[in-house]
Amino acid sequence: MAMVFTPQDAHIIMNDIVKQATGQQAITVVDASTFISAGELVLNTGIENTFNALNIVLGRTYAAARPYKARLTLMDAINTGVYSNRLRKISYYASENMAAGNVNTDLYTNLAQGYTSGENGGASTKSQWEQNRKYLLEANFGNTAVWQFCITRDEEAIRAAFRDENEFITFLQGYDVEYGNDIESTREAWNRLVLLNKLAAIYADGSDMPGSVVNLTTAFNTKFGTNYTSDALRTTHLKEFLAFFVETFKLTSEHMTERSTNFHKSMKKTVSGEDFYILRHTPYRDQHVYLFDELFISAEANVLPEIFNPEYLDINTQYERVTYWQSINDRSAIDVYPTLIDGATGLQIKGDEVKLPYVVGLITDRDGLMTNMQLDRVDTTPLEARKHYRNTWYTFMRGGMCDNTENAVLFYMDDSDVTPDEDEGDGE
Repeated sequence: MAMVFTPQDAHIIMNDIVKQATGQQAITVVDASTFISAGELVLNTGIENTFNALNIVLGRTYAAARPYKARLTLMDAINTGVYSNRLRKISYYASENMAAGNVNTDLYTNLAQGYTSGENGGASTKSQWEQNRKYLLEANFGNTAVWQFCITRDEEAIRAAFRDENEFITFLQGYDVEYGNDIESTREAWNRLVLLNKLAAIYADGSDMPGSVVNLTTAFNTKFGTNYTSDALRTTHLKEFLAFFVETFKLTSEHMTERSTNFHKSMKKTVSGEDFYILRHTPYRDQHVYLFDELFISAEANVLPEIFNPEYLDINTQYERVTYWQSINDRSAIDVYPTLIDGATGLQIKGDEVKLPYVVGLITDRDGLMTNMQLDRVDTTPLEARKHYRNTWYTFMRGGMCDNTENAVLFYMDDSDVTPDEDEGDGE
């Protein structure tokens, strides 16, 4: 499945995400592979079939109603505009030091009677004119998901249902606000889809991203020599587990600030038998954190101050609490087909299904998880002369970017490494 730049109609998956999010539908597998851009090394261009771009403030809020505000806005990072929904990202492979040429060493004789500034038959280093340019990695991100929303407003057909003009106006206010809530739910659903893809993509790429996938149940049991189940850690041993998580989180956050091949796909490149890698580091200021609120709610006063400190991570600008990941009826779980980048071909591919029972959280480089607003447009039709109504059409164009060549760490819990023991139960 190569990346395509022509707009993909996303209304069906948006409706599906909204239904799972609001409890109208049980959690079912979500296929994010068509809509989220993981980046391609080979640019596949489609036909651009839209020529207008106009960003308009969406809707109006009425004081008499209770408007809903979309969540998961931390990843709203780039507004590319409909004309520039393609993003080219250039990364640089790390270069190595070279042999010294200013002295004679155990490897080369650089200074000798009759020698020139050249290689001297291989005995010396090359001359000062040896070319040494960076190897580059170019990834192209470009996806557009589109959907529309329609509001029908009658001029006088329902006036008879109200006693006076004030009642009618009150009804219209609530009518518009509830439509606005539907629109906000869909906006949130798009960001949720991009976040779900990121979680699943990290898990799927875990073997190529050292340190990026952490099963906290396994990590706890390994460190303390226990055999507790995930449920036991979240209940009976919650205090010890939360202390362990805070320590693990802070160390991970610190280690992400170091420039290395850890926590991301380093896209190994071999030239003349020599390997080159993309090195990344994520300063504290560029780290974004998403945590499952339900796990920490009882210990929020103790955990969050330990994790967040203005000198390192700012809770007001770098943190998003997540009350559920995919379904409001199964808050901790995800079930997703992610979009990935094939390291061999450089093309986007659909990954295998990723099902995780309990996702704790995510630390990601802000450049590795972004959504972009390409178009918000509202258009209203003239009055329908025979039936006396108007339609207002809202048009949305969104992009989502999940780049696993940037640092990210997924924390989750499952019992895959817990040895069943009927006598010992949870390992006590």
